[in-house]
Amino acid sequence: MAAPWEDVLRDTPAMREAAALAVDAALLQGVLMRTEGEPNASDVVNFAPFTLLPSPVPRALFEQAYAVQQDFNLLVDAISQNKEFLERTLASTIKVDDFTARLFRIHTQVLEEGLAQAVFLGINRSDYMFDCGPGGAAALRQIEINTIAASFGGLTSHTLPVHQRVLKVLGKSKEASQLLPNNPSEGLALGIAKAWELYGSPSAVVMFLVEEVQRNIFDQRCVENELWNRNIRVIRRRFRDVFAKGSLGEGRRLYMDGQEVAVVYYREGYVPKNYDQQNWEARLLLERSRAVKCPDIATQLAGTKKVQQELSRPGTLESLLPGRPEAVARIRATFAGLYSLDMGAEGDKIAAAAIADPDRFVLKPQREGGGNNLYGEELRQVLEKIRDSPERTSYILMDKIKPQPALNYLLRAHSPLRLSECISELGIFGVYVRQGKEMVMNTAPGHLLRTKAVEHADGGVAAGVAVLDTPYLV
Repeated sequence: MAAPWEDVLRDTPAMREAAALAVDAALLQGVLMRTEGEPNASDVVNFAPFTLLPSPVPRALFEQAYAVQQDFNLLVDAISQNKEFLERTLASTIKVDDFTARLFRIHTQVLEEGLAQAVFLGINRSDYMFDCGPGGAAALRQIEINTIAASFGGLTSHTLPVHQRVLKVLGKSKEASQLLPNNPSEGLALGIAKAWELYGSPSAVVMFLVEEVQRNIFDQRCVENELWNRNIRVIRRRFRDVFAKGSLGEGRRLYMDGQEVAVVYYREGYVPKNYDQQNWEARLLLERSRAVKCPDIATQLAGTKKVQQELSRPGTLESLLPGRPEAVARIRATFAGLYSLDMGAEGDKIAAAAIADPDRFVLKPQREGGGNNLYGEELRQVLEKIRDSPERTSYILMDKIKPQPALNYLLRAHSPLRLSECISELGIFGVYVRQGKEMVMNTAPGHLLRTKAVEHADGGVAAGVAVLDTPYLV
């Protein structure tokens, strides 16, 4: 996949000049993160890492990813409502993975008590890479779907004009005009606003549930500002604030500091380190409430790797999306090979195959946030250690995707300018709102392209490996 600026990539003086301008443009546009040294202070900030130039993306695969997103929204929502499917699918995992087990216990407790929540909001991001097969043709392959705290919808909305400016400076005005508009933060906010409206209490607030360390605050502020522009009040709280000051009133309405909360938007709570005993109690309080949770705990469970693997089994999609054969076909076309490591002959066989040829596979635990997957020799060592233990059921195996690298410069604060071989990952944001059984919103409001050097097997922007990018369709 060649981009139409290969001619200037090796012109070092031009690239240095473009990089200096790009950094200033990023600061002007608000493509910002707090620093590692002061992660909770905004008096010293830096630009979020990004590519100097847009990266080439096959147009047909980009359009395929958008075309299937509404189907994935329906699928995630269907899974979240199917207690039997979640129970059956996660049965082996919750025996060995305490984090998933605790989430599932809250899910069960809330259902037994009876759901107070009547409006459901999903904000997810389906991530893909472009797999180059033996014949050279690229295919769209889903890496995962993130159903909680799917990030960078804000900052990616501001990265596009930076790349347009760089291309113009390099004499590529025509190419700059061909970059697609992209503003997912507006679409995410529209989903939150619709859920807030359907909750039906004009004085209620939207609560962003945020982490203790908030380097990526500006990404969240983009969505927050869209809500303020619609005169919807936003508060930011941590789990410990909920534990100390959260309460349930009549009809299990949620109150924080005396303010009724209509929507809880999680940008926290997706990994075990987010929880101590108080935080688990706060999470249970939130889940028991009438407030719209984004996501509710069932939707978080729908995004687990074990569910992803189970969806690839013949007949599973058909049972979850009855009467929708076209949607099933579109979804299935994006799947890479996914394999269970459950105890038994099937799991034994795939574990042995992965130990014999570890470069064919990726070993994935039930974790979000990037940087958790295992490859190559590390994969083999871990599997050899756990091959006869039930612990292996807390992982799934996936075929390793082999994308075609492209050349680019990755701009990071305090790092030298260097031409790198890079690979990209495309994410499509999905937003849906359901009231009772009626789907009232189902959209794909934007995309996120992240790019990293080929030597990094795993990890996203927040993990410090990938950088923000803009697709140039070829």
